[in-house]
Amino acid sequence: MTGAARDRAQDPAQDRAQDPAQDRAQDPAQEAAAWGGATGVGSLPGTDPVEALRVVLGELPELPYLPELPGRGAGADMLGRSAALLVDLAVDLTPAGWRLVPRSGVDQRRAREFLARDLDALHEVAGGYSGTFKVQATGPWTLAAGLERTRGDRAVVDPGARRDLAQSLTEGVVAHAAEVAARLPGARVVVQLDEPGVPAVLQGALPTITGFGKLAPVEASVVEQELAAVVGALPGPVVVHCCADRAPLELFRAAGAAAVSFDSGLVQDLDAIGTAVDAGLHLVLGVVPGSDATLPAPKATAFRLRAWWNELGFAADELAAAVTLSPSCGLAGATPGYARSAMTHVREAARYLLPE
Repeated sequence: MTGAARDRAQDPAQDRAQDPAQDRAQDPAQEAAAWGGATGVGSLPGTDPVEALRVVLGELPELPYLPELPGRGAGADMLGRSAALLVDLAVDLTPAGWRLVPRSGVDQRRAREFLARDLDALHEVAGGYSGTFKVQATGPWTLAAGLERTRGDRAVVDPGARRDLAQSLTEGVVAHAAEVAARLPGARVVVQLDEPGVPAVLQGALPTITGFGKLAPVEASVVEQELAAVVGALPGPVVVHCCADRAPLELFRAAGAAAVSFDSGLVQDLDAIGTAVDAGLHLVLGVVPGSDATLPAPKATAFRLRAWWNELGFAADELAAAVTLSPSCGLAGATPGYARSAMTHVREAARYLLPE
């Protein structure tokens, strides 16, 4: 039993009594319905947005999302897709990667065209959808870590560049969420910020542009403050996704995330997870690999999660409301058959978590 679990065993209402504003819903069925039992991270194999949306809506009807299809090429990748959202900032693709430039070029225009096609497909396939619907964008720290400044090195080292990027990204994501909501008038739109680069930013593990050194670590308080500025400006609840090792769950919670999405096999600090759940944070658990693998039976996955939840010290009937299952990472590198199987697996496993 973890330290946090021992504390809950002594007084299971202790943390919630200290912070009633962050209580979990009293009715587990209502909260489970709000988030859905299963979803995906974002990316899928293939190049057809209409077909991808049909697969997502069919396999993950409780929390579908706007698929990302990096197989279409430059501009459909994670950084390029978010470059399409930037307002009054221009980027272009160089042999070394995406770079901030004085004026928009063909690569950013291509990224915006991909996004426009995705919105057209959304209206065509899902216009009548009602329920929670998720959209994804690269978070401010991962975006700054991945973009090169005009004068060289990564934008993440420049506080002014980070500020400009975060403001531009925020404005673009707000507009994007509004465009999705306009096409799905019956939906509740939630935003997911993809932040796989945050652990490397915190640990000083980001390589320089030359590759011969590492960038200095950024203090956790700075990362939290700048992420919080973006999260707080977005409409509705925000999910922060990090499939890298050492995902800083407490930092994401303190920055205002309503949910955190992570690879359950990479987060070993059960006390941190228990504290997050006590604080009202919803967990989007990556429970199957993002690339082709042999999958167990969905019931076996559910059994493993029940044992894990019991080790955390929570009541069994709270599990379904507290978690949403997903693949651990995007599925762009998987075969189409495996991607569909992974989505089917998390949907069926989530059903075994429901109270009997």
